[in-house]
Amino acid sequence: EEPPSCPTPLRSSSCSRGPPFCPLKKIITLLLSSQPIPTKRKAKMRPEVSAKVPHDVRQRYVNLFVEEFLKTSVTVQDAFEKALAEEKTVYDRSINKLKYLSVAVNALKRLKNQSSVSLSYSFSAEGDVALYDSLKEHILSEEILMENNYPLQHPEKSGSAILYREDYKKGITDPLKRICCRCGATYSVNQVGKHTRKEECNYHYGKGVEKKVPGGVETRYSCCEGVAGCPGCQVFKLHVHDAVSLDGFVSTLPRPGSDKGCPGVFSVDCEMCYTTQGLELARVTVVNSSLQVIYDTFVKPDNDVIDYNTRFSGINEADVKGTSSSIRDVQETLLSFVNAETILIGYGLESDLCALKLLHGTVVDTSVSFPHRLGLPHKMTLHNLTADYLRRIIQESVGGHDSAEDAAACMELMLWKVKEDGKTKRW
Repeated sequence: EEPPSCPTPLRSSSCSRGPPFCPLKKIITLLLSSQPIPTKRKAKMRPEVSAKVPHDVRQRYVNLFVEEFLKTSVTVQDAFEKALAEEKTVYDRSINKLKYLSVAVNALKRLKNQSSVSLSYSFSAEGDVALYDSLKEHILSEEILMENNYPLQHPEKSGSAILYREDYKKGITDPLKRICCRCGATYSVNQVGKHTRKEECNYHYGKGVEKKVPGGVETRYSCCEGVAGCPGCQVFKLHVHDAVSLDGFVSTLPRPGSDKGCPGVFSVDCEMCYTTQGLELARVTVVNSSLQVIYDTFVKPDNDVIDYNTRFSGINEADVKGTSSSIRDVQETLLSFVNAETILIGYGLESDLCALKLLHGTVVDTSVSFPHRLGLPHKMTLHNLTADYLRRIIQESVGGHDSAEDAAACMELMLWKVKEDGKTKRW
């Protein structure tokens, strides 16, 4: 859709006769002199020969982009240069006016989202300095990152990640075969990942738990108390697999040398759904150290969804179909306030970073900071950690997990940990 026919002109609070029509060079001069753009008359313009998008439409979006960049830029000139670059990118991606309007509207939506996140971040960053210093000892080393299967930069392929821990499911060599992550059955797919035939999946959604019984120990499923090996208590129309594509990754960037502030501390939690290509991001939530949600969005997967996994993700079809945000939009927003030194907190954060396709090494993992007494591969669940240390029950909703609740729980656990560490050090 087209933007409002009467957008607010740059540096001006009202508009009575439609959008400003000024040459781009004239806008530069006006911005640098902090003068409002004239709205009383139309400027004479020389449209480009065979222009695919009318010049006045492009100008309109330059103005709208500048308004957003002014919220986060140090100088007006900086905001204008960023706006011109943004508009040029939109123009280059468009083959006609209709496509331009679609891309421009999405770009404007993303910029509005980024500016609101930046404002929330600047509000909380001042109080993060002490917390950041206290959390440094909990940042995972590269060895622990590898041990916990965190995605790391592929040594040979730019934009790709590598996982160093072998997975038994990767043992299949046939590219048209998959192993169901629920029931363990092997099934066939076509070239685009769709099932070659419909086959019901009979499975248990709970884990096997060992329990003492007279004469020994037996394993029962936590979902239905069924004995290990008994038929599944749940049925789904198709098999699903939980592979994650290791292409399309982006890396957080080094902090600018001129930036002397706190790099930031945030807690992240993602929800995923099953698609024809495995697990894909469906929602991401970021919480700051004040437990405020500063970023929360549903995400439209790149591939066809097989199961929204609502029991665990809390995501349903309406949530995903009601958003236009892609994983690339999410990556761009995150990179606008997360740099390589920013501490990201989470539970089993390796799966979240894989879902986000984000390469980031400054992480604090609550499953590592609060280890299981038996050591790896055993891990305390976030539900149990929150109950044991925060005396609070989470993940009890029948509608599935809430990523905001889980992200806040991880932040609270580390705040508790830092406080306890401080008590020990005083002695």
